[in-house]
Amino acid sequence: MRMVDLIAKKRDGQTLTTPEIQFIIDGYTDGSIPDYQMSALLMAIYLKGMADPEIATLAKTMLDSGEKLDLSMIPGIKVDKHSTGGVGDEISIPLAPLVAAAGAKNPMISGRGLGHTGGTLDKLESIPNFNVNQTTEHFIEEVQEHGTAIVSASKDVAPADRKIYALRDVTSTVESIPLIASSIMSKKLASGTNALVLDVKTGNGAFMKNEAQAKKLAETLVAIGKQNDVPCVAFLTDMNQPLGYAIGNALEIKESIDVLKGEGPKDVTELTLVLGAEMLILAGIAKDTATARQILEAKIADGSALQAFKQLIIDQGGDASVVDDPTKLPQALSTLDITAKETGYVSAMQTNELGLASMKIGGGRAKKEDLVDPAVGIMLHKKIGDQITVGEPLATLYLNAPAPQEVQDQVLNSFTISAEAPELPELIHEIVR
Repeated sequence: MRMVDLIAKKRDGQTLTTPEIQFIIDGYTDGSIPDYQMSALLMAIYLKGMADPEIATLAKTMLDSGEKLDLSMIPGIKVDKHSTGGVGDEISIPLAPLVAAAGAKNPMISGRGLGHTGGTLDKLESIPNFNVNQTTEHFIEEVQEHGTAIVSASKDVAPADRKIYALRDVTSTVESIPLIASSIMSKKLASGTNALVLDVKTGNGAFMKNEAQAKKLAETLVAIGKQNDVPCVAFLTDMNQPLGYAIGNALEIKESIDVLKGEGPKDVTELTLVLGAEMLILAGIAKDTATARQILEAKIADGSALQAFKQLIIDQGGDASVVDDPTKLPQALSTLDITAKETGYVSAMQTNELGLASMKIGGGRAKKEDLVDPAVGIMLHKKIGDQITVGEPLATLYLNAPAPQEVQDQVLNSFTISAEAPELPELIHEIVR
């Protein structure tokens, strides 16, 4: 085989065979296929797409490029959750201890933020001394004893995906459904999970801004899971406004603690319960959604979910006292209110722009090697449907350096204010099984 022939084949819209995909992944992983040829293939895939069997083969081949975690020594069904990423999307942080408190085994391998999206690992690292880099032995021990752990993927898990993802980022091929789906599932299948709940975002703050495309991605992810004997359920959820009110690492940890106390924002709490209920069903703990939800609500009400979060922090070396005293989280030096210039109702929000504004003040990273300031970010005061008057705060910037006027304007212009009350967006758009 020659890589140039395979590039031409995909350029012309033909289907790659399993041996051809194996040749490509093996060659790129061992360095015999150069970046410039893989870049050409990625663009051909982006433009021409892949058939479902091709995507499943690509995911499986990337999975086989590295080590696979064996979690068979942990009794029961291991169930994980994955989100395609958004703004204010801290769901994994309250969700993991909540489902663990309910008896599920949740080995969670998470990622870092890039661009307008936040990363679970960055958020957890705002807790003093929290260590996301655990040995496989400690990771297994945590899940066995206390039901959950949230860690970074080993460099040996799906190394082909690690290389390809870096190339996608600089070749404008990130939004390709075959490449997104195979990337997600190669890592999730390698993590040893037996079942998976997927949170596929759609809207102006999501990678999949078009709902039809988001649904196609959800269907592709579920199909890959089924082909690998891993039951998957995907929820299409709204990202036309941020989740909750906090955007930024320590701010989102504080909001997550509020959720586990039963005092969190309605949308973050609701999505945590919806995804958690499906996880309990897949884990065999509950037979239906109503029962599963009752179990989860009880775990919040009696404090055991909050205790499970403290245990998660202790297990990973962090200071669990932040749960009772969130002022021990990193604190910004100053705040700046962004106030409304007109009276009316918030009728729309540019979620992507709010995420980018948080990144520009240090709350995220433009490049993978950028450092993140855990204390900074944005607290929203108004969301879609809320009334606002001139001079009233729309949002507050949490800062460790002066905010450029560009960022202040970016936050202000992220809110559309209209004379009439808008329709409120639905949190859950669709479920794909």
